[in-house]
Amino acid sequence: MDLPPSFKEWLRILYVVFAFCSALCLGALKGLLVGPIAALILVIGNVGVILSLFPSHAAWTVYSLIKTNRFDAPLKVAILAGLPALFGLWLGLSIAGSVLVGVGYGFFTPWVSAFEAFREDNESKKFIHCIVDGTWGTIKGSCTVVRDFADICYHSYPLYLEELRESPASNELRALRLIHVPACIIAGLMGLMVDIPLYTAIAVVKSPYMLFKGWFRLIHDLISREGPFLETACIPIAGLTILLWPIFVVASILIAIFSSIFIGLYASVVVYQERSFRRGLAYVIAMVAEFDEYTNDWLYLREGTVLPNQAPVSKEKCCSII
Repeated sequence: MDLPPSFKEWLRILYVVFAFCSALCLGALKGLLVGPIAALILVIGNVGVILSLFPSHAAWTVYSLIKTNRFDAPLKVAILAGLPALFGLWLGLSIAGSVLVGVGYGFFTPWVSAFEAFREDNESKKFIHCIVDGTWGTIKGSCTVVRDFADICYHSYPLYLEELRESPASNELRALRLIHVPACIIAGLMGLMVDIPLYTAIAVVKSPYMLFKGWFRLIHDLISREGPFLETACIPIAGLTILLWPIFVVASILIAIFSSIFIGLYASVVVYQERSFRRGLAYVIAMVAEFDEYTNDWLYLREGTVLPNQAPVSKEKCCSII
């Protein structure tokens, strides 16, 4: 006896809801069990690499700056004077980043792995992979991240410093005139005072648009079975995306604030490269306008921006900054 089509559709909906709730609970349980272990491995490993190699990194950096022929004496003095702040920034951001990455990777990887199990062919494989995936693999992944990070700190960075020391004097000599030092400092401070508040304001004001438009698009795709909801096996993963969408919105705000620090400080580099304080200030305003226009395009808001958008440097340099 064949079941009515409407009854089959309701059975499919109940199956998807049950599978989603089961994967959600099982993934959260795996995250609570495996997450602390993976997070501790990643945090302790990365922080240990950072702190153990920091004295040698500091010594290698100072020695390379003194020995290199690519900078003149005033520029070397300026860089050496700013190294303590750069070292402190490196320690703070790298340790904080290691903690955030460790917690996020350790908890969310087992959770997402539980939903990825629905891509398997039969029900028994789905059940087995839903339990097994994201447990030992997450711990191994944490070890891999620590190993790769240690390789970058121990091999890649010293290799870059060695190339800096051994660069021939015939290469372009980067000179710094003392008269430009106050302008570079003021431009960097102006960049921080302008870009950080404006980037934060733009990201916070537009975050509700990102939240509700993202939810609307995902729910529309769920109802119409489009996009990530085209295949039944992908529905649980896409459902998890709907639940976690507010986290993505908050993360985008934090990324905007974090990136505004370096974008604002780059105004000092613009003043140094262009030998013009006015161009540095124009860069500060132009980058805010670029960010406003980019977010408008990404969120399908009105085109353009109310801020002046005349970049003071070449388009290639601005693209490399963004």
